[in-house]
Amino acid sequence: MLFNSPVFLFGFLPLTLAGFFWLARETPPERKLAMLWLVAASLVFYAWWEVENLLLLGFSLLFNYRLSQHLIRRTAAGQPDRRGLIAGIAVNLGLLGWFKYATFFAESAGALVGADWQLGPIVLPLAISFFTFQQISYLVDGHRGRVAACAPLDYALVVTFFPHLIAGPIVRYQDVLPQFREPSVFRFERNRFGLGLSLFFIGLFKKMVFADSIAPYANLAFNAAAEGVTLTFTEAWVGALAYTCQLYFDFSGYSDMAIGLACLFGIRFATNFHSPYQALSIQEFWRRWHMTLSAFLRDYLYIALGGNRRGEARRYLNLFLTMLLGGLWHGAGWTFIAWGGLHGLYLVINQLWTRWTTGPDGVGRRWQLPRVLAWLLTFLAVVVAWVLFRASSLETAGAMLASMAGLNGLQLPNFLAGPLGFLREAGVSFDGFTANVGIPQKYSIGGIGLLLGIALFTPNSQQWLGRWSPALGVPAEPSPPRLQRLLLRARWQPDWRWSAAVGALAAICFLCFTRVSEFIYFQF
Repeated sequence: MLFNSPVFLFGFLPLTLAGFFWLARETPPERKLAMLWLVAASLVFYAWWEVENLLLLGFSLLFNYRLSQHLIRRTAAGQPDRRGLIAGIAVNLGLLGWFKYATFFAESAGALVGADWQLGPIVLPLAISFFTFQQISYLVDGHRGRVAACAPLDYALVVTFFPHLIAGPIVRYQDVLPQFREPSVFRFERNRFGLGLSLFFIGLFKKMVFADSIAPYANLAFNAAAEGVTLTFTEAWVGALAYTCQLYFDFSGYSDMAIGLACLFGIRFATNFHSPYQALSIQEFWRRWHMTLSAFLRDYLYIALGGNRRGEARRYLNLFLTMLLGGLWHGAGWTFIAWGGLHGLYLVINQLWTRWTTGPDGVGRRWQLPRVLAWLLTFLAVVVAWVLFRASSLETAGAMLASMAGLNGLQLPNFLAGPLGFLREAGVSFDGFTANVGIPQKYSIGGIGLLLGIALFTPNSQQWLGRWSPALGVPAEPSPPRLQRLLLRARWQPDWRWSAAVGALAAICFLCFTRVSEFIYFQF
């Protein structure tokens, strides 16, 4: 069941909301029936794709709940069970490794020895990466004494709560569970409900109108490269930038929808995106992109590897390994490993640069890149890495990057022949699109320009909502640029203007239901 499907919007969601608030009103003060209703509805939501997936999810819930309570009791008694924690992590990663990586590792090992090793079809259970990481975090926090014991119903609700179950954000128990113990969660509040619906339809509009509209141009370029077609310089860049826009609006849209849906039930999730394409360094990019995953990798992997406590060389190695494993988490393929490794290399370079440009006092900066140049270098680095993330193979990624580097010649769009015609003498041609790929010039370049302009220069969803924001941990920033300040005069308010605007967004989304639409991060 997809967030952008009629059965979810007009069937599942209204029924779940009505049942939750009715049961909450009828069964105070514990409201266990309302919570049980949410767990049951979330399991139906999860089982909508494949009922068999419930077996693995059920085992994961039972195993991790029993072990987590054991770890919490042992730590509270002053006898932490480190072996139990290691065993629990091993079981979780073992299940994840079997279902997600067994075929990949078998085929890769077979290729090294010249053998054809096949394990047969292994169906990847939906959302296994997300609910596995979430439960590992609870085991670790329980072992560290950072979370308290909880009832089975509380645990099941936090893990299975449907707004985040499939593709995040990765929630933490200490953030969410206390909220379900607040009486206000179980009362219907009109402004909160309007806020949740507004954010949900903002996210839905991002996904169905922005991401899905630009996706065909990315697909044309990457599919052609995979089939051996030599792309021109312009085609390759259009494909890469189209995917850069598609991924941003697809996943940030999903995160907005998840946060908005949680808000309908009175729950606040952590912020997951904060204008990442406006970052001035790769380190800042990862503080803004998929923020809950970045926090998980930092707290449960980078620090576990030693963080920055064992010298500079070990610190850089830990950074690189963290991103390498983060890439592998995204998918079982060499392209994802290369993507993670490349970002690890980026972060190491970023750290070395920061250290070299830091003044003798360790505080000031001796020299900094101009802001525009810092942004451009960061953005280009991110786009190059997205090519690896999207490509079906390393060969396809190499072909795309070769065309983007101009190794197959420099060809610009025809409409630039007038203002840039003087470049012909330098070997630049103005036939940037070929019939083999079939990317329309004006629509693709115009669409990319529009979407990049929105991502770079307009407020993000949380900024639009201002003080009403339904998310936790919204970063505090200095005064925004002039254009954003002007736009933010129209911040969200529970009034008829925003009601009309959200209604218009919803109507446009409803007109797009006939298109095939899938969320990119569902495959992870």
